[in-house]
Amino acid sequence: MARQLDEQIAARFAVGRRLRVLDVGMGQGTQALRLARAGHEVTGIEQDSRMISVAREALAAEPEGIRGRVRIVEGDGRDTGVHFMPGSFDVVLCHGVLMYVEEPDALLAGLARMLAPGGLLSLLVRNADALAMRPGLSGDWPGALASFDSSTYTNRLGLDVRADGLDALTGTLAGIGAPLHTWYGVRVFTDTAADGAPVPDDVDVLLAAEERAGRTDPYRRVAALLHLCGVRG
Repeated sequence: MARQLDEQIAARFAVGRRLRVLDVGMGQGTQALRLARAGHEVTGIEQDSRMISVAREALAAEPEGIRGRVRIVEGDGRDTGVHFMPGSFDVVLCHGVLMYVEEPDALLAGLARMLAPGGLLSLLVRNADALAMRPGLSGDWPGALASFDSSTYTNRLGLDVRADGLDALTGTLAGIGAPLHTWYGVRVFTDTAADGAPVPDDVDVLLAAEERAGRTDPYRRVAALLHLCGVRG
């Protein structure tokens, strides 16, 4: 997915431009640090104090120049209007967050307001149109049948969370002034891999297959996750 994001950034902005990035629900800061190493100014917002501690520890291990490009804010992604002025960012990331938000429209509208004109909104969501795939491929037939009529699921942490459909999110993005520009499937072939599974020897081939499938119909439509990129008009 990092390659997809880099591709969209390269398509939207001049080469070498230092972007203002907001990472909503930054977690342990992996994405924020990667973008800071690439020269961008990154603000991460996170409400989990444990994740903030991990992110700060990782940031402390970076060279001073990179540390100076990252700011961490403790807070909820729904409160961006409290912390930042509208139009403050060129890129807003919201990856792996919407599944924990019962009514995401207000959150997305607030994130769109944070974007400068031409800015990029990057979302990573659970694919509601393919919820039966994981239980089906795992041989859980009752679970697969139940998933056809549901937009909720139990994640690997044991939490009951929700998924989003491509068509519904496309409409939402259009309504908040950041219409869908492109989208990808993520984890088409590897969603059933066990947590902590060893990295295979042919990982480069695996990643190439995932990348190809994530751009190609009909494969991307049954991916576990969707990566959507909207652009602020």
